Amino acid sequence: MGAIETSLTLESTYSRQELMVITAARALRNSQVVFVGIGLPNLSCNLARKTHAPDLQLVYESGVFGAAPERVPLSIGDPALVAGAASVCSLAEIFLFYLQRGLIDVGFLGAAQIDRHGNINTTAIGSYERPKVRLPGSGGACEIALMAREVFVVVRQTPKTFVQKVDFITSPGYPGGNRPVGATGGGPQLIMTDLGTYSFVHGQMEIRTLHPGVSYDEARAATGWDIPRPARIATTPEPTSEELRILRTDVDRDGAYVTSKGEGRSQ
Repeated sequence: MGAIETSLTLESTYSRQELMVITAARALRNSQVVFVGIGLPNLSCNLARKTHAPDLQLVYESGVFGAAPERVPLSIGDPALVAGAASVCSLAEIFLFYLQRGLIDVGFLGAAQIDRHGNINTTAIGSYERPKVRLPGSGGACEIALMAREVFVVVRQTPKTFVQKVDFITSPGYPGGNRPVGATGGGPQLIMTDLGTYSFVHGQMEIRTLHPGVSYDEARAATGWDIPRPARIATTPEPTSEELRILRTDVDRDGAYVTSKGEGRSQ
């Protein structure tokens, strides 16, 4: 009984959103070059830089290499990205001389929709011609998905985000189970959500871990296709108190992106 009580107590100290961001940060290794998207990917990358990966090189499509923002940037044009950066150049130079030359280790993206093949939609919900919602579009996400050595995605998991088929392929994963012709990068490797983590086998998404307190049935209910149930489901490691402290008081100090303590199982 003591072990159960301890687990419940630990889970009550952090939210699933916080565990999602921390798990995504842990996936990064020191000294990697990471092409960062704004939003949750940006949160995870900056958390990694402030914890276990101080030499992580953050690249933003606005033309910033080696960014070291002191606060969470609100957009790729935020001046916070420039202060302390290793270099600032044009958007064209970032894509030509870094991404297209194969120098990006990880492309870290968000998604409005993602399907079983890792195809990402950030363009439109509904038909492209008459969408229910018009989204920001690709920016550099399509090129990042095609050319980065690995692609990581962080996204909140619901039936509206984990869909049978995306309404529009903004950033290709493994359409039809294979990488697109001409793609030089390795494609999606890890998907981190507020319910668990996912990887790919033969171009198909599969469960890697589920967060503490999350059952397969809950994850399946939040998925728009019949994702296979593993014979054994591993549990995502819980966050440390230091990771939570840095996330709450330094990286996302205003709580702009994630809810914190006390949300636990209710999300």
